[in-house]
Amino acid sequence: MPLSVLIFDVDGTLAETEDCHRQAFNLAFRDAGLGWNWDHELYLKLLSVTGGKERIRHFAEHYDGEFLNAMDAGQRIASLHQMKTVHYGDLIGSGEIPLRPGIKRVLDEARKNGLRLAIATTTTRTNVVSLLTATLGKGGPDLFDAISASDSAERKKPAPDVYYDVLDKLGCEAGDCLTFEDSQSGLISARAAGINTVVTLSAFTSCDDALDALAVLSDLGEPNHPCTAVQGDMMGRACVDLHLLDIWRKNCR
Repeated sequence: MPLSVLIFDVDGTLAETEDCHRQAFNLAFRDAGLGWNWDHELYLKLLSVTGGKERIRHFAEHYDGEFLNAMDAGQRIASLHQMKTVHYGDLIGSGEIPLRPGIKRVLDEARKNGLRLAIATTTTRTNVVSLLTATLGKGGPDLFDAISASDSAERKKPAPDVYYDVLDKLGCEAGDCLTFEDSQSGLISARAAGINTVVTLSAFTSCDDALDALAVLSDLGEPNHPCTAVQGDMMGRACVDLHLLDIWRKNCR
């Protein structure tokens, strides 16, 4: 069965966006008059909770229980998340967050060879569109045949729901696909859906148990910027291409 679909996680996979999210959360907290501040170390811990509203609630449970005692706590969380999304769009729109090495090259190669592209993420569709537009231009979102975001699945990663949604939207089987993730929860999500996965570690993530991944890499690499393989054989290549992905996929059968 030939490889016909490439699926991409967003935050940490397409681009190093997590610190941008952190800054946007802090700006929303400031606007709401809260004394909360998520520094790098704290945010690294909070990333174990997928979903922005879920992350806010988790933080309040552990650091500001009084916030949750208010009758309108749910509404306040939703409002904070909306403000955060606006700030994130403004920060991303500045154009200072590039795609990670090799992403644009692999996207172009996939489209040239007739592969379909998809997004599977737990962030909001608005955030996805903001990033794709800022990095790939106004037509960026249209390069993807399916976008499955936080509004597409009831359960967030590490549950496989978002990947099942992509398969349903494209009308394809898991064996037709290969996905790119940057975290343990993303890997668990994709593999639970039966989809082969390449992990590209990001600044905010690690993948301590990645035996189920086809490969674990620093990034996808460029001809003049070789990637580093933590796990997997690059077959003498400096960077990932479709042929190498197909070799990894066939070898795992």
